[in-house]
Formats: sequence, C-alpha cells, structure tokens
Amino acid sequence: MPDQGNMIGTVVVGIGTAGRVRIRDLLSPLPSSPSEKLSLKGFISRRTLENQQDIQQISLDEALSREDIHAAIICTENVSHEENIRKFLEAGKHVCVEYPMTLSFASVKQLCELADKKGKILHEEHIELLTAEYKQLKKDVTGKNLVEGTLHFTGGPLQPGFGFIAFSGIARLTWLVDLFGELTVTSANVEEDKEKKYIKMTAHFQTKDKSPLTWIEERAPGLGRVKNISFRFDTGVMDCLPVAPRESIGLFMQDLNLFGQKLLGLVSSEQLQAERKRILHCLELADLIRELSQACTHNSI
Repeated sequence: MPDQGNMIGTVVVGIGTAGRVRIRDLLSPLPSSPSEKLSLKGFISRRTLENQQDIQQISLDEALSREDIHAAIICTENVSHEENIRKFLEAGKHVCVEYPMTLSFASVKQLCELADKKGKILHEEHIELLTAEYKQLKKDVTGKNLVEGTLHFTGGPLQPGFGFIAFSGIARLTWLVDLFGELTVTSANVEEDKEKKYIKMTAHFQTKDKSPLTWIEERAPGLGRVKNISFRFDTGVMDCLPVAPRESIGLFMQDLNLFGQKLLGLVSSEQLQAERKRILHCLELADLIRELSQACTHNSI
C-alpha cells in the first residue's frame, strides 16, 4: 500500500446516482482529510459512456492490471458486488463497496478471508450509521434497557438485482444490531404479491437479554420511504425518530474519509475487528431470515 506521502489511485465501478456522487467527492475532497489522498484514475461501466465530470471511462481489465490503481469503489447493483469484489481483491486492490457486500453469508466470509490473505482493506459502506438522525438516536438509546421494540420500514418496490429483501434492507438490520447488540432470529416470514409488486417481510429477534425485537420491511408502489420505530424501555417509550440538524459534510464524503482512514492505517485493529464482526453478524442474520422465510413463504392472492 502507498505510504501517507503518496496518492492512492482509485476507480469508481458503476455509474448510477451513487457512482456519480463518488466521482464528485473524489474530485472535490474535504480539505486536510484522508479523502485528499485518493486520486481518481477513471470509472468503469458496462455501458459505453462519455466522460463523467471530465473523468474518462476505462475497462475493467485495465483497472485490474494498472499499477497506479490501488483501490476500487463499487457502486453496482447488489447482485454483481461479489464478482467485482473478488476480481479487485485477487488483483491486489483495496475495495469499498455499497451494502450489502454480497447476497450470502458464505460468500462474505470467503471475501473477508481473501482480503486478509491479500493484506487489503475490504470496506462495506454503511451511510445509514452516519446520518445525524441516527447518531442522535443512538445517543438517546444508549444506557436504556430495552423491553421490546419494532422497526418498520416502508418504501417503493424492489428493483431487479437487489436480492432478497433482508439483504436489500440490511441498513435497517444494521441499525438494530448497532443499537441493541447481537441478535437471535426467532421467526421470519414473507408475504408477496408479485403482480402488485408488493412484498412484506417480518422478522422477530431476541436480544442477549431476551428482549423481543421486530423488523418489518414493506415495499410496494406508492409507499413512502419512511422508518417508523416503537422502542419501549423500562423508563418509557420512544415512538418517533429524533430531529437532528443536517450536518455540513455529506454522508458519502464521511464514508469516503473513513475508507481513506483505513487505507492510511489510521483505524485501530480493534475498531476494524468490531466493524467486521457487526457486518458478518448482520449478513448471517439476513441469511437466516431468508431460510426461515422461504420455508414458510405466503403468497397473497
């Protein structure tokens, strides 16, 4: 890996909304931050595109072979994450990837082992933990004893390539694990009406203290993108998300700086291990939810 005096050549893979934001942030890094060490060398897309913000398109093979490219930021649809991660790690490149890292727990374990073998950083973006709203929520929850709780997310229909709903919605599961610690799945089911593009997943958990938690992920045309919470503590009930002022640094820029900190060796091994443990736990839970749901899938008529 380049030392702190050198630039870290970086490519963006996938040019959707997130990919364009990544390019923007790489071209305008936060002054005196780790993101200033990342130098954008090009972007990769399955489509043949014009320059993006004056940055040229390059081929995947070129990115994998060039010695001046040290890292890739993967912004493709979920179903192609695993293949792209594997190729860049095998080529000796660091990787930043949108959540979920892959669509199965087994493949995530393999990729983490590959990253360790290659001595490379494998960073899974979790901007949902960086929002001002969530940071305030975590402060409000810390130190309280949960009696029971529910997190109900609604949103538009799932897009092709996003995978099983427990994986596409891993951000909400990450909230619950980050707030309340490791969880045990007790039951899960999915109701689906494919013609109406409606799907509802309900997963039940227990915390280490045996407190029940419910996660509901509901998607259909016309449903607003909303998170509803109901957390009952021994001191009272929290039934709405806190209002927090918007921060001056964008979420993707915050994540880019975290990736940069890891590349520059500024994140402790204890922090890295704790983060990986959380990521693996969440993806293992998602896999278990999928197994339980597929065993008792209910198709609405």
